[in-house]
Amino acid sequence: MKIYSVFDKEFAEYGKIIKGDFADLVNILKDKPCPENTMYVPHDADFEKTASWKNLNEVYYGGLPVQVGYCNGHNNKLNCLEYHRDSEFNLSNDEFILLVARRGEIVDGKLDTSKVVAFKAPANVMVEVFATTLHYAPCGVDGKGFRVLVVLPRGTNVAPLTSPLEPSLWMTNKWLLAHKDTNEAKNGAYIGLVGENLSI
Repeated sequence: MKIYSVFDKEFAEYGKIIKGDFADLVNILKDKPCPENTMYVPHDADFEKTASWKNLNEVYYGGLPVQVGYCNGHNNKLNCLEYHRDSEFNLSNDEFILLVARRGEIVDGKLDTSKVVAFKAPANVMVEVFATTLHYAPCGVDGKGFRVLVVLPRGTNVAPLTSPLEPSLWMTNKWLLAHKDTNEAKNGAYIGLVGENLSI
């Protein structure tokens, strides 16, 4: 599949670049583990020692309390897509690839994976992923690992939450569409992706 850059005009539908110096966050992130699979830590208090953490709370989330964690490891598959009721901010000391789609492209609770678009983000650039953008774990570039900061409102992704009113509700502030051929689907996640489980 074609891989765009987050600096290309096509990314404007899905997110935007946040200008600024976030070196204090990257300096902590680079020392976090990078396993062979993918690990997600919703909240790591080490990041709260930084000046950037204060800005994330007061400026980028308008005073809402945030959590700063990370998604690290190795991945080259789509597997699932999720959305939150708010933007997510990502930053890395490595380049990485985001696989995204628009929430408005979900039809009758399903999204065709042919709608998915890939964007490469360079190291040390903060990217806002809009609330209307479906996304999931990053992919590495050329088989390399990644360490990607994940900033969300505090409480997101920390506890299981389901409802018959919204079958894709999976965790607090997390709506998940899984592909049938994934561990998430085997563990009971809503199967909402149809088509190929894309890989980079």
